Amino acid sequence: MITFPNAKINLGLNIVERRPDGYHNIETLFYPIPLTDALEIVPSSTGQTTLTCYGRKVDCPTEKNLVMKAYRLLQRDYNIPPADIHLYKHIPDGAGMGGGSSDASHTLLMLNEMNHLGLSQEKLAQLAATLGADCPFFIYNRPMLATGIGNVFTPVDLSLKGHTLVIVKPDVSVPTAQAYAHVQPATPTTHVAEITRWPIEMWDGQLINDFEPSVFAAHPELWNIKLQLLDAGAQYAAMSGSGSAMFGIFKGDIVAQIALPFTDRYDTFILPL
Repeated sequence: MITFPNAKINLGLNIVERRPDGYHNIETLFYPIPLTDALEIVPSSTGQTTLTCYGRKVDCPTEKNLVMKAYRLLQRDYNIPPADIHLYKHIPDGAGMGGGSSDASHTLLMLNEMNHLGLSQEKLAQLAATLGADCPFFIYNRPMLATGIGNVFTPVDLSLKGHTLVIVKPDVSVPTAQAYAHVQPATPTTHVAEITRWPIEMWDGQLINDFEPSVFAAHPELWNIKLQLLDAGAQYAAMSGSGSAMFGIFKGDIVAQIALPFTDRYDTFILPL
């Protein structure tokens, strides 16, 4: 069985308050996008479960990979049979697009179907939450307002159909803990859920990612990429999550020339929505 775990972008990200447990309450809108990895699971040829990765380098031990953690989670509770898992990585890591979380959640979805476990979407989301705060989003895989520490999801009626997304991923790493250490939590004047109901052309300057000021100060090229996307005609441009992927939303179909300033220097993806 094969499937194609997709990435997401964050539309706005407000860091509302620091919690007593050291985490932060946030509000953001997760939006699924058609940039995918490829994940295949077949019965084991050796009687042992294996994970083989291809494509982009996955710099983590096999048992710590979220795909293997998802398999072990179901194996522990439901005694599923050994499997050979093949993961082709296309979504950039360290981008704020949730590639690893999506791989894990799609592993749960596939194993549930392959082994006829009959687990509900809600149960799968509960299991996914033990793997990572944003993992349940990829079980539902539709636009969702995320609150709490990014683990409380509310469906949102938002469609970017008819637009084109340009994603630019420079070779920049932004550790999430470091990004949080340089922000000052505050309750936003206007909430993400309200702003994303406005026309897209009204989002610029209003739909804010609170990580951007400190991350841009440390990595000025990210700010330059955002300006280039806006200059190229993006209705809205921002950093996804804590970075370092930058994206621009363009009206309608766009010609590839818009992305040419980026393609020679950065990973660049043009995605019709």
